[in-house]
Amino acid sequence: MEFKAAHSDYIQRHIENRTGERRGRLERGHPEAEMLFCRNVWWPLRGSFDDLHPEFEVMDWRGISYFCDFAWLPGYVKLIIEVKGYGPHVRDMDRQKYCNELNRETFLTAMGYQVISFAYDDVAQRPELCMTLLRMIFSRYQSTASPDHPSAAAEREIIRLAFTLARPLRPIDIERQLNLSHRTAVRTLQTLCHKGYFTPIAGKNGKHIVRYELDPQKVQRML
Repeated sequence: MEFKAAHSDYIQRHIENRTGERRGRLERGHPEAEMLFCRNVWWPLRGSFDDLHPEFEVMDWRGISYFCDFAWLPGYVKLIIEVKGYGPHVRDMDRQKYCNELNRETFLTAMGYQVISFAYDDVAQRPELCMTLLRMIFSRYQSTASPDHPSAAAEREIIRLAFTLARPLRPIDIERQLNLSHRTAVRTLQTLCHKGYFTPIAGKNGKHIVRYELDPQKVQRML
């Protein structure tokens, strides 16, 4: 499928699955910078728009809704991608907006997102550089033999989730938060137990493992 048709299907699919302002932003059209990123960077690099969410809504530290340009959410990774023009993000930004932007990015990082930004000029004129940098980022999550088996990334996300919840994990917690199957959640938890990062906790009858407790001291050497 060519880019134009694939991009049209991509936007339409997200429109159909949204309501309210999340839908309205896409119905009003994909902005030029985001369109350029899709055409010049993402499509040549990935060849599909799987797991890439346009105009992704998040809440900032004040509880105020904010729309990121893109979020890549394959289940075990939470990557926010912004395309920033010099005018609105540098030349026309006052001190308060500048502070808010930095605070928002720091808050998203604390919530488990990785936030990366590309300059509009690079997206438009030097897309090869953007693709190279993105490829380096993807390599962190796809360093195993098969891209469909991102065990190292899944393990790190499970550990971050355990810190966030501040209690022993259940497989259902991982299934809901990371969009993993029950089998994958249990298998990854067992692997982490084998490595010493978690301790399995049996239920009342002592026969079945129902929770997994994190060892923070061990984890400090991993993250």
